[in-house]
Amino acid sequence: MEATRIIAIRHGETAWNADSRIQGQRDVGLNETGRWQARRVGVALAGEDIAAVYSSDLGRAHETAREISEVTGLPVVRSEGLRERAFGMFEGKTFDEIHEAWPDHAQNWRRRLPEWQPPEGGESLVELRARVQRTMEELAARHPGEQIVVVAHGGVLDALYRIATGQEVNSPRTWELPNGAINRLLWTPEGFTLVGWSDTQHLDSEAEDDATSF
Repeated sequence: MEATRIIAIRHGETAWNADSRIQGQRDVGLNETGRWQARRVGVALAGEDIAAVYSSDLGRAHETAREISEVTGLPVVRSEGLRERAFGMFEGKTFDEIHEAWPDHAQNWRRRLPEWQPPEGGESLVELRARVQRTMEELAARHPGEQIVVVAHGGVLDALYRIATGQEVNSPRTWELPNGAINRLLWTPEGFTLVGWSDTQHLDSEAEDDATSF
């Protein structure tokens, strides 16, 4: 089977990103910066040969994906499997608020315990990884020899990076996950391969100057 090329995008910035507030599966929209980042992603991918655009069904990802849809003419296909990790009662709270209110849970989170779940409906890292792998394999398998775009969230892309590089869910993170970055992978039935990560050239100051017509 021919490889599927994957362009994986983290959604543009939201007000909760800027405040370091946990979004999880809360449906938070993009802020002004995030909308600009989404437009720049669309411009950067305008010349790409793309067969399909997939997105988390949460608004911040779908709004980002719509900018890619505009330049490709492709519809955005929503997938619940691309949602951010469920953080239970942590959602809507800042890191400092979580640490103050639930220090034991905050410590478990910081230690990246694989089986630990945020209380009140949160997902463990093991569960998140399994969901991301299952969803991404299903989407990629539809497009052998083609290229697809997937717009998702920081936790989803963190899991995907670990899957592609063979790292455990509790390994220290040494890679960046900026909003609006372009990440590239390959998929075959043998697994995922990392091609390029955290490309933000389209978001630099020169790109911003070029975006004044938007």
